[in-house]
Amino acid sequence: MESDGLFSLVDPGGGRTVSAGSGADGFTVPSADSPLPVRMRPANLDELVGQDHLLAPGAPLRQLVTGRAPMSVILWGPPGSGKTTIAHLVAGATERRFVAMSALSAGVKDVRAVIETARRQRRAGGPPTVLFIDEVHRFSKTQQDSLLAAVEDRTVTLLAATTENPYFSVISPLLSRCVLLTLQPLTDDAVRGLLRRAVTDERGLGGAVTLAPEAEDHLVRLAGGDVRKALTALEAAAGSAAALGGDRIDLATAEQAVDVAAVRYDRDGDAHYDVTSAFIKSMRGSDVDAALHWLARMLVAGEDARFIARRIVIFASEDVGMADPSALSVATAAAHAVEYVGLPEAQLNLAQAVIHMATAPKSNSATVAIGAAIGDVRAGRGGGVPRALRDAHYSGARGLGHGTGYRYPHDDHRGVVTQQYAPDDLAGVDYYRPSAHGAERAVATRLPLLRRIVRGLSAPPDTGPTADPGRAGGTGRAGDGGRTGDGGTTADGRTVDGSAPVNGSVAADGGGTSAGEDQQ
Repeated sequence: MESDGLFSLVDPGGGRTVSAGSGADGFTVPSADSPLPVRMRPANLDELVGQDHLLAPGAPLRQLVTGRAPMSVILWGPPGSGKTTIAHLVAGATERRFVAMSALSAGVKDVRAVIETARRQRRAGGPPTVLFIDEVHRFSKTQQDSLLAAVEDRTVTLLAATTENPYFSVISPLLSRCVLLTLQPLTDDAVRGLLRRAVTDERGLGGAVTLAPEAEDHLVRLAGGDVRKALTALEAAAGSAAALGGDRIDLATAEQAVDVAAVRYDRDGDAHYDVTSAFIKSMRGSDVDAALHWLARMLVAGEDARFIARRIVIFASEDVGMADPSALSVATAAAHAVEYVGLPEAQLNLAQAVIHMATAPKSNSATVAIGAAIGDVRAGRGGGVPRALRDAHYSGARGLGHGTGYRYPHDDHRGVVTQQYAPDDLAGVDYYRPSAHGAERAVATRLPLLRRIVRGLSAPPDTGPTADPGRAGGTGRAGDGGRTGDGGTTADGRTVDGSAPVNGSVAADGGGTSAGEDQQ
């Protein structure tokens, strides 16, 4: 089996027995000419930076590294967040047999060889086996199936790493047998600390160069939470400084070394995320002129037009939503124009989209609705699919009762019938609460009637003039976009207590990420 470039792969049948500090763990031992990220890889938990939410006493990750619990774990996180580093720590922490392989080059035969050897050694009273599979999302369903029995009976303890969403890339039976740990991109402060350590540590540059503050800021900004990227850029900049006969890495040297200019949105050096935040908040606040200014500043500074387009597409659903459903079409058309036409002409398409977003009526009802629904799912609410709604197209389905009692809405002259669509424990739960803004006002008028018919409720008695559709029954959405009443959860996980207004997620402000968006 060949190396995948990250580490040397052991013979799957042989494996290695790991002793703390022995280095015989299936990984390449760093040498003086190894890349800087490899040389600076943490040697123990105390050197591990970031992922504090997973390293608390008794947390699954700490138990895995220290060998106190033989639980199988899937590590999910972006590049450079520490997945391979954690594998190194597991390999060298305790007395156990450690086998590393990559899904890029390993197959079912390799996996079965490891499992069979682990089973023999287990019966003989040998050490337990930890199987590390990098890029596990690249395994096919059949390859993942080959792991199930061994993980189930702990013939092997699986440690798998992936950059892809495991809910889509890992089969459900394997996912249910493992603890899923989500690694976050490192914060700017964490990346900054690791850069400074690399400059002074003997494993790194050993103080041979100094790093100017503005150059450090540039490397941190360039990394985007990927410490491997930051250290690689630092090593390149140090090489450039040495080639010029200097011992100081300034901004010009750092930019030249990595061939990327530092993002400057004005002479005062406003941060990338601050300008993005101002851009989003100006559109949300309906200040079209300010939004155009921030758009122009990003374009002149050389910001990636695709990044701007993605933010506008997100904004169209997050902050305009059902108040103007056409906003999403405009935003996606602008994003397509960026890909199809390119700059500088695509700045016209972006400007048109920004004007539409800023002047459109606003509603975050979709954001609040999906946030509350996701909150219930994560809390374990939601039973099985009602029998009438289950798939009945295959032979034998009717015998199981699938589809029995289903009422076809088009058979009713209204196009709507009384029928339970939600799981039993969520029947009657209202997630979507329309505002009274723009096109959503008509939805707010129509929705109560739809819910009465679907749920088989009688019409409420006439008690006089109805309230604002956005405040119906005192549990609707306030006119300023805030949700009132029984509370819920927003898309970024913040709790809505029934009184505080909700004006969108942190991601839309440019201060975080949304749905995996990489803010470059």
